[in-house]
Amino acid sequence: MERKEFEELVAKERAGIADEAERAALEPYRTKSAIILAAGVGARIAPISYEIPKGLLVVHGEVLIERLIRQLRRAGISDITVVVGYMKESFFYLENEFGVQIRVNPAYADRNNHASLHIAQDKLRDAYVCSSDQYFTENVFDRYALGSNITVVPTIGGTREHLVEVDALGNVTSVCTGDGEGLCMLGPAYFAGDDGPRLAKLIEGEVALASSAGKLWDDIFVEHFDEFSVYARHLSWSVVNEFDKFDDLLAFDHAFVDNVDSSILDNVCAVLDCSRHDIVDIEPISQGLTNLSFKFWVDGVAYVYRHPGKGTDEIINRAAEAHALAIAKRLGLDDTFIYEDPSAGWKISRFIEGCVPFDYRNRDHVARGLALARRLHDSGETSPWSFDFWDEAVNIERLLRDMGYPLPRDFGTISAKASRVAELMRGDAVVPCLCHNDFYGPNFLVRGNDMWLIDWEYAAMGDPACDLGNFVSQGSGYTVEEAVDILPLYYGREPSEQEVNHCLGAIGLVGYYWYVWAIFKEAQGNPVGEWLYIWYKAARDFCAAALARYDMCGGLDA
Repeated sequence: MERKEFEELVAKERAGIADEAERAALEPYRTKSAIILAAGVGARIAPISYEIPKGLLVVHGEVLIERLIRQLRRAGISDITVVVGYMKESFFYLENEFGVQIRVNPAYADRNNHASLHIAQDKLRDAYVCSSDQYFTENVFDRYALGSNITVVPTIGGTREHLVEVDALGNVTSVCTGDGEGLCMLGPAYFAGDDGPRLAKLIEGEVALASSAGKLWDDIFVEHFDEFSVYARHLSWSVVNEFDKFDDLLAFDHAFVDNVDSSILDNVCAVLDCSRHDIVDIEPISQGLTNLSFKFWVDGVAYVYRHPGKGTDEIINRAAEAHALAIAKRLGLDDTFIYEDPSAGWKISRFIEGCVPFDYRNRDHVARGLALARRLHDSGETSPWSFDFWDEAVNIERLLRDMGYPLPRDFGTISAKASRVAELMRGDAVVPCLCHNDFYGPNFLVRGNDMWLIDWEYAAMGDPACDLGNFVSQGSGYTVEEAVDILPLYYGREPSEQEVNHCLGAIGLVGYYWYVWAIFKEAQGNPVGEWLYIWYKAARDFCAAALARYDMCGGLDA
């Protein structure tokens, strides 16, 4: 059917004046289904996304995804599939209240939204693909479509979206990535006939590739654009609203900050004695394996809010952390600290601008960092709590076994060596002191001649060598010889043979703890990436080195 004839028939159908033959002529072009992608974390809209998925935010009095479903229904689309992942249980009510189908994407934390579209690939024929976090000021969905189409809007001052070129007939002639001006691809896309299964097959070829983990579904579509024939549906920026950041929400709905139910914003206001409107320039901080954090400004001062990660209550003593932070501030080791809730675990600190990464190959950085450890260990400060890396590793092992999680083939061998190292180290009768227990590069803030030691989640009484163990095992890249070489920077003298043996044992033992911790995080669906291998190697290599040195000194015969 020609486009002009199609548009005339659609207009008559909308006006209710189409006859039976005209309605029958439109039927092959009917939109059959819609897929709403709602699995993502929405980290860029922190801190609200820490408490509620983006699709469930209330904007101008309506829940985003509910508004989207109503608009689809008004367009005559009743077969609606919602693909969920992050805080998935929050969306389950939609089945009963709106009659949608829920599909769960178990890979939402590891792969971008192409994995969600893969979950609903059987629905990808004559179907809209929508994002749950977009707000359309008017209904942009059509009951009928002449063919596959994408929504395009004019850019204002550049865009991160795909740029589109359109010919005089409205057909899309090219789509490319890049920052520029023109028309960009934004809003729902529609795939007619075989185009949907074709896209599904392309996604299936990518979904198992590690190199494709970060791809959006539309990235894959753009890479294979020449295999499709699509036309453009032109909309204005005022119709299509996407909220990439917290400030975008405030710009669109000025009352949002007052109406949103957020304990995080309330916490900030209580500690800093400010109003919600004083909290500006919020941006997420991606660093950290355990928690979620964001930077913000109040009255010209930059702060960081630390939100405890899922499952951390099982392995982190927040009261012990708060106690240690107060000491660290008093000792001048971390005067960025402002407040921590010892029960809930959230924390507010000053943000230090202009820092550079800690460099394990910079002798000055290493010397200054180890001097902070020595100042802590010699301070005489104490804590009511203790942290023993071997005992804690055994506790996490127990959690893993209770979960029935499959452990690696050589896990038992490494565990046995770590157990023997722990036994030998206890025979050295080292006096416990207050330790940081997560003492490694990313937890140092370095700016000029200043250095701060932050993130005291594991601080408690323990073996001081375990701070050196953290320092080396957590990504230093040191060989055994290089680890021995830095020990005089901590001791202020050449260490004894017993001290060297003990420190090498601590590196292996601490590496083992973090290795087990990483497996636990994987079991919870929170992978830690290459860190698991880094800690595995530290446990394997340094436990072996320590046992060999203890053996030479006769320790294994004791």
